[in-house]
Amino acid sequence: MRDFYLKFIVVCSFMLSLTIIVCAQNKGFDVKNMDKSVDACTDFFQYTNGAWIKRTKIPASQSRWGSFNVLADNNRAILKKILDKAGESGGQTGSDSKLIGDYYSSCMNEDAIEAAGAKPIMPYLNAIRSIKNKKELQHYIAKLHNSGIPALFRFGGGSDAKNSKMNIANSGQGGLSMPNRDYYINGSTKFQNTRKKFRQYMINVFKLLGDSEQTARDNAFIVMRIQVRLAYASLPRTALRNPDNRYSKVSVEKANEITPNFSWNDYIAMRGAKNVKDFNIGQPTFFKAMSKILGEVSLREWKIYLRWMVVNTVSRRLSKAFADENFNFYSKHLRGIKKQQPRWKQCVSATNRAIGEALGQQYVNKAFDENSKKRMNVLIDNLLVAFRQRLDSLEWMGDETKTKALAKLLTFKRKIGYPDKLRGYKGLTIDRKSYAENAQRAGQLRIKRNIADIGKPVDPTRWAMTPPTVNAYYSASKNEIVFPAGILQPPFFNPEADDAINYGSIGGVIGHEISHGFDDQGSRFDADGNLKMWWTKEDRKKFNERTACVVKQFSSYEVQPNLFMNGKLTLGENIGDLAGLTVAYDALMASLKGKPQPKIDGFTPEQRFFLGWAQVWAIKARKQTERLQVATDPHAIARWRVNGPMSNMPQFAKAFGCKPGSPMVRKDLCLIW
Repeated sequence: MRDFYLKFIVVCSFMLSLTIIVCAQNKGFDVKNMDKSVDACTDFFQYTNGAWIKRTKIPASQSRWGSFNVLADNNRAILKKILDKAGESGGQTGSDSKLIGDYYSSCMNEDAIEAAGAKPIMPYLNAIRSIKNKKELQHYIAKLHNSGIPALFRFGGGSDAKNSKMNIANSGQGGLSMPNRDYYINGSTKFQNTRKKFRQYMINVFKLLGDSEQTARDNAFIVMRIQVRLAYASLPRTALRNPDNRYSKVSVEKANEITPNFSWNDYIAMRGAKNVKDFNIGQPTFFKAMSKILGEVSLREWKIYLRWMVVNTVSRRLSKAFADENFNFYSKHLRGIKKQQPRWKQCVSATNRAIGEALGQQYVNKAFDENSKKRMNVLIDNLLVAFRQRLDSLEWMGDETKTKALAKLLTFKRKIGYPDKLRGYKGLTIDRKSYAENAQRAGQLRIKRNIADIGKPVDPTRWAMTPPTVNAYYSASKNEIVFPAGILQPPFFNPEADDAINYGSIGGVIGHEISHGFDDQGSRFDADGNLKMWWTKEDRKKFNERTACVVKQFSSYEVQPNLFMNGKLTLGENIGDLAGLTVAYDALMASLKGKPQPKIDGFTPEQRFFLGWAQVWAIKARKQTERLQVATDPHAIARWRVNGPMSNMPQFAKAFGCKPGSPMVRKDLCLIW
């Protein structure tokens, strides 16, 4: 699955304090955000958003600020009204209203959370303390996984990459507390400083659990030593972009041979997975190393590691002292956020994460216009036609591969707005007594359902995002594009804006998701969603040559002094932006049918198309957040999601009269689709 951007929940709302911003967006494009002292052919991001960047300050509770955040705040205000009403009315037993009202109320009850302290995790800690041997240790790891505690590795149900219609068990590397392996093994000063901060964070949390200063330091050292070994055993994120490095289906017996110190038979039984005879072990080299580490690390040290994984996972839902320590490391240090969001905002997001289907339906009833779904279907149809024409006219691709590519495109499925089939929350107990326990029970239900899916056919109606999410995604296994209700609003989709703006914004998003089916990862899956090399060797070689151009281009972008974008990590998203914009532009031109169009605000439709895309990426981020994004995120920094693809498009150069040699006109164009 490839998503369009970070998962904010959003909707347009006319709150008094935000009326100026939102009304401006409702016009389609606000010229007051532009900096026309900058040449469009030099830096189009700055040209489009420069005035906005200059006058905008990032709020203290945010890591970045932009169109996404404005919409997220508006949306939270609507969701807050829904949740406040549900909390006040109580609702009927078993109703969605009661479910979301009780969950939200428990999250808002800070007095009860404070009084509970660390009590919600004491059953876990007591059980860990009572583990007597390594066999019991392995059993308890399975129990922790059933409660969503990410110890050692990942394991769950999901589609079989080579038989997409069936769910199997999939496992993969894990067990770390920092974002990825680089944070443990990279020798740069920034990463060394983060490791120092992480050790202090662990010391502080262990002390909150009652450890002495020296014991806390010793325990932090033990956890760090274990996680460093797991990090060295892990593949880097760039290697994980290759689907072959995420798939290795083996029998349970073979898996036991890979991990002689870990019994998969016992683990699978403890997870409640039935009749599992084989599964995807993901990264065999990681699990081989994990087995060795299991054998070499003492039981006492493993118990300290598990104790840490429990408290770190749940700390945000414990008393203020624990939550503050979590915030200080993950938000303040890693992202540069200066203060925590108001409690109600935290609880709106928490309720959406835990029981988002129930909250999402209430959101859709209040905030989603069904006409948007109809308009989206038309736009998707037009974008698919434009992409097909692109495929038909490709000179570098042979007929054999082209036929299969067209077959894949013709089988694309779509989901718009919200799920038509709901799973509900039967069996879930939510009350107003304990926020941490509510979150635990909600998580356990999700996990239990996920494990129960193993061995069953894939349900094609399932969604990977809740309706209020401002994002979109492509699922390679289902060969589908999905657009939640949250993204179908300004500045992405605006019924009051002209076609050029909509094709540049939501059209670019649609094209982006379609293109994920043909990026470096999605192109490895066939029309049925199976991991299969359907390309001829010659065509694949030509494709790789073209993607290498994109890797080189984005790796040259310097985010901060001596900090460059990772072109390999961001390749898929950059292909999505480049191909998506190209196809969306073709679709706009087809819709205009060559007829002269009037200028709006002095701009032609061709120019407004590019302005529509650029305004979506009016984002200002903290330095720490930029560093985190470069190290972990497959999406490029906002400036280059604008300038990067457009500098490869002759259509852009023509629209703004850019001459060869201009910064926005690359000498060696990266052309793929």
